[in-house]
Amino acid sequence: MAEEVKVSNGEPHLNESPANPEPLSQRVKRIVMANLLVILTVAGVIVGVCIGLGVRNVELNRTQVIYVGFPGELLIRLLKMIIIPLVVCSLVSGAASIDPKSLGKLGGWAMLFFLVTTLIASAIGVVMAFIISPGSGSIAKPQVQGLGDDVPAPKEVIDSFLDLIRNIFPSNLVSAAFQSYATSYKLVSKNGTDGNLSFTVEKVPFGTDQDGMNILGLVVFAIVFGVALRKLGEEGEILIKFFNSFNEATMVLVSWIMWYAPIGIMFLVAGKIVEMQDVGKLFSSLGKYIACCFIGHAIHGLLVLPAIYFVITRKNPYTFLWGIFTALTTAFGTSSSSATLPLMMKCVEENNGVSKHISRFILPIGATVNMDGAALFQCVAAVFIAQLNNVSLNFVQVITILVTATASSVGAAGIPAGGVLTLAIILEAVGLPTNDLSLILAVDWLVDRTCTVLNVEGDAFGAGLLQNFVDRTSKREEGAELSEVRLEGNASAAAPEHSPLIEKRAEGHRAESAKKSLSGENESVM
Repeated sequence: MAEEVKVSNGEPHLNESPANPEPLSQRVKRIVMANLLVILTVAGVIVGVCIGLGVRNVELNRTQVIYVGFPGELLIRLLKMIIIPLVVCSLVSGAASIDPKSLGKLGGWAMLFFLVTTLIASAIGVVMAFIISPGSGSIAKPQVQGLGDDVPAPKEVIDSFLDLIRNIFPSNLVSAAFQSYATSYKLVSKNGTDGNLSFTVEKVPFGTDQDGMNILGLVVFAIVFGVALRKLGEEGEILIKFFNSFNEATMVLVSWIMWYAPIGIMFLVAGKIVEMQDVGKLFSSLGKYIACCFIGHAIHGLLVLPAIYFVITRKNPYTFLWGIFTALTTAFGTSSSSATLPLMMKCVEENNGVSKHISRFILPIGATVNMDGAALFQCVAAVFIAQLNNVSLNFVQVITILVTATASSVGAAGIPAGGVLTLAIILEAVGLPTNDLSLILAVDWLVDRTCTVLNVEGDAFGAGLLQNFVDRTSKREEGAELSEVRLEGNASAAAPEHSPLIEKRAEGHRAESAKKSLSGENESVM
């Protein structure tokens, strides 16, 4: 009867819905309000492009261009302001709240995913560069005016990796918030030992502090500090609660900043378009290189990463991408994966169902070590420069480019133009001239934006995969616990089929008769 009532109650409801459908205006309003921030952010990019193209026709001086980009500068400053407290507090609280064994598993799976996807991105970059051949077919190197001399100084490969290890262990946590270690060189002359006038010159490395946050050192310290707090037990609970509260307060600030992001992105894009010089000449000479980077980023971001996510989770990856669309647009506007980190945390937690423990532990690590876009662009750039100089790369050099790009992308700073600084390492490793980096710098402001989008997309998919891994593990453990509880609570479940309930009853009757006989013997003794 209950089922019939439910069915009969459901029928009028089904019949009423077509008669009283939701008005189109209400439906549109509901959809717009649900995706208001995404719509505003996309509109900000489009309006920014229109403003930039319109203002370009008016000849502005350098000061006026700076004024145009001022609201965008404010957005970057606001996001950078909360990077350090967000990264440190989220990693400390995340590492303290996760069991050390689970922490090792999560970290291991995350690093495996980051390593595999970065290698795939590097391979795509090399393959695309050989297919499109952006540096071949031209008689001479493209000459673009106004490149400047901002080419980073070449550094030895071993010194670059030693700097990476030094930055993992900062000597001063306070200075790590705004400075990182870097190796420079000085030439030291030595006189001949036999008294002759001959002398040799030696290039001696020495350490310098360069501007830029050492986020890798802060990440490592925060994780180790969180594990140490968990080891303290009850004594560390107060400090863990402090970091948790600090983290939650920071995320409230992030939610406020998110509503300013569309305005900031609009003026960031407009300011960059106004700054462009000789656009036609730039694209005519470097158009194939730009197209190669864009196509490679699109293949990796729209096909490879979603395919990996779908194969492992069996969920729609493009629904996941839509959930982080605001963060991806912010990454395109700011060109900084570190600055996008706060918004990415907010998006994956609220829109994609990733738990706070996962997102606030994995995403800061991903923003530091996972650089799919940078690795792909560096491989394209290395092959492009080799083709410009008519250098045919052999198999060993190609493998060297792949491995070096994957490894050096870990040390790439999550800041604008961070990948160009590590590109010099790859060029040195395969013996290519670093002076041609000036051509890469000429269009880096554009290519770096798609690099950043791909970087943060890989971080988000990594968080989603880890959430799926944790969910599966917890379900298995719950199933095992339930089966154990059932076996303990119902012994008949563990009994073989040939042991019927009648035998148990018979055993119960025998026990009762034995008790009665025993009590009768006691009474007779009395």
